Amino acid sequence: MRTIGHFIDNTPVAPASGRYAPVFDPATGQQPARVGLASAAEVDAAVAAARAAYASWRTVPLARRTALLFRYREVLDARRDELARLITAEHGKVHADALGEVARGLEIVELACGIPQHLKGQLSTQVSSGVDVASIRQPLGVVAGITPFNFPAMVPLWMFPLALACGNTFVLKPSEKDPSAALRLVELAAEAGFPEGVLNAVNGDREAVERLLAHPEVAAVSFVGSTPVARAIQRGAVEHGKRVQALGGAKNHMLVLPDADLDVAADNAINAAYGSAGERCMAVSVVVAVGSIGDALVERIARRAAALRIGPGEDPASEMGPLITAEHRAKVASYVTGAREQGARVVVDGTGYTVPGHEEGFFLGVSLLDGVTPEMDAYRDEIFGPVLCVVRAGSYEEGLALINASPWGNGTAVFTRDGGAARRFQLEVEAGMVGVNVPIPVPVGYHSFGGWKDSLFGDQHIYGEDGVRFYTRGKVITSRWPDPADGGINLGFPSGH
Repeated sequence: MRTIGHFIDNTPVAPASGRYAPVFDPATGQQPARVGLASAAEVDAAVAAARAAYASWRTVPLARRTALLFRYREVLDARRDELARLITAEHGKVHADALGEVARGLEIVELACGIPQHLKGQLSTQVSSGVDVASIRQPLGVVAGITPFNFPAMVPLWMFPLALACGNTFVLKPSEKDPSAALRLVELAAEAGFPEGVLNAVNGDREAVERLLAHPEVAAVSFVGSTPVARAIQRGAVEHGKRVQALGGAKNHMLVLPDADLDVAADNAINAAYGSAGERCMAVSVVVAVGSIGDALVERIARRAAALRIGPGEDPASEMGPLITAEHRAKVASYVTGAREQGARVVVDGTGYTVPGHEEGFFLGVSLLDGVTPEMDAYRDEIFGPVLCVVRAGSYEEGLALINASPWGNGTAVFTRDGGAARRFQLEVEAGMVGVNVPIPVPVGYHSFGGWKDSLFGDQHIYGEDGVRFYTRGKVITSRWPDPADGGINLGFPSGH
């Protein structure tokens, strides 16, 4: 059985704690590897390497950092297929979806390549007699990233390229469920020429996370995961005086107004609800059907859902792969059976689905629930699987109120032909990312990603301009270079005259 370790100082490091977690192939249910779970001492070694590298890395000219990032971008581009296969092997998503994940991560590498533009300061001259004021941004030091299983390559790439571009050094703690893609990203950075200690990876569980939060040399922590853990990460980071951005879970709604093209809406609901087996924080998990369109919309979604091809991620015919673990599969299935018991109509039931030849794999068919109400568990909880709920609303106002009452505010969408209604929705809805006839409104790299309410803990969103601000701190410099002929002592308060 293959053992997955750490990567510190540009060198593979064998795990030493004696603790391991299984790494499965979700399509077969087999365990081809185990990953070492770092002790506090192993985390300390990674932080020490990053701290030692920071002194010189922060002084590396922007032109040199940019050249390394361009080289890294080329290395990643050449290895897209390799990275996608690692994702499919351990996460289970279909190969095309994995390739898309790598492509979205590359967007942030490309953003980081333009870091000189983003780090330009500001200068005000002659604010007082002979006085100039400049504002600059400087790196924080050692920063850490804790990333989830559902996007094992994309989310790390949302973090460390921008952090390194800003002059920080980085310690990555990927998910222990599918660590190989993230580890490969760090190895390829060394191949691209990044110096020792600038980018390090330690695999681990809660012990590693708690040590990163408590370590006095870690200045900031980025996190993406569930809301309960995001809340705990924020509290732990703040308790130890660290800057934190912690992105949590979601319950994303798609509001379909009576004038919408129902075929287009149904296509988009399928894509947004069942892509990546629903294991993404931007998945649409609730369709709000307004007015009399509910039955027609549900019929269209059900017809499309029944035709989806589910199978191993490496099979080009597969449109959806398995879930990440057997335990998660069972949990997702329980929401379908529970919804039926609570009064919902199970239009499509995927709980008994199996793939011939892969009976031990962690497969679950897609499910569609109609007549869901806000009191039901399937509505209240983040299911994180291929389950789509349909809620009926009598009016736009009722649908909007339903969405705004949710404790989450990650993403939402409206489907309509009415520009006025769309404009009203984007202004009135309480969510951080809004799509107008776009079901998964993930921003491009130069805009920032992040939600509201219980979907974000911390002040800054991830990547984009918010990412630059998160990984740097401002400094204001006031200077006077008086004429040699000037002189004398003046104890009065400085004025602008």
